[in-house]
Amino acid sequence: MAKTFKIKKGDQVMVIAGDDKGTVGEVLQVLTKKDAVIVAGCKTAKKAVKPSEQNKEGGFSNIEMPIHISNVKKVEG
Repeated sequence: MAKTFKIKKGDQVMVIAGDDKGTVGEVLQVLTKKDAVIVAGCKTAKKAVKPSEQNKEGGFSNIEMPIHISNVKKVEG
């Protein structure tokens, strides 16, 4: 049976635990297998990017990492 959550993609949520506590952002993706969500602007990590045809120079990029769904709450409005 598939898991269901009250938080959906596009909802506004507030981070209630961790380094980004108090930050409000939009849910970009819900990861049901990991019980996690990806919130815009929260828990960013620097990842190395190899040079490719789109990005000739490579370098580093900041990407959002998953946050456990119990550490966010839905914000009304």
